[in-house]
Amino acid sequence: MKLIPTNGNGKFAGLNPELNRRNFLRAAGLGGLGAGLYALSGPSLLKEVEAQGKGEPQAPKLEQHKSICGNCAVGCGFIGEVQNGVWVSQEPWFEHPINQGSLCSKGAAVRDHVVSEKRLRYPMKLEGGKWKRLSWDTALTEISAKLLALRKQHGPDILQINFSAHYSNENGFAIRKFAGMWGTNNADFQARI
Repeated sequence: MKLIPTNGNGKFAGLNPELNRRNFLRAAGLGGLGAGLYALSGPSLLKEVEAQGKGEPQAPKLEQHKSICGNCAVGCGFIGEVQNGVWVSQEPWFEHPINQGSLCSKGAAVRDHVVSEKRLRYPMKLEGGKWKRLSWDTALTEISAKLLALRKQHGPDILQINFSAHYSNENGFAIRKFAGMWGTNNADFQARI
């Protein structure tokens, strides 16, 4: 069928005179309403979506833990976010009296000390240009033998022990006692910052 242009009053010339723009829109609206009512009379899409949502597991709760950065003696605070026992992100701790939410580059990357893919999870030794995995017992035996050989050759002051000012008094005491047992006074921490 070929459409004929309108004659100025909104009616198509040469077609059914009852078919004008207003009647067409009314019929289209009633047709859409009828199709919508028919769709609602069967299983509702809304009900299906609600039913699907009930069966899906809920996302695990995100726990927030306030903590202190241990990279230096300043003691900046941050909030670690943990999900399913895994540290997933960190947020600023704006109420912390020292840093008020800001962190240096070391503090901003403190999460990488725990969850980084680059973090070593076992001892490694470079042999013949290739890294070889060692057991903890083997690594500690080799390191202690090397330290004892250096001490025998150069004396106890060959060793310098540095530790964090964030250690507790007990940890600092134990490290200082180890240095004394070794025979050196070369033990220091970062409290002068």
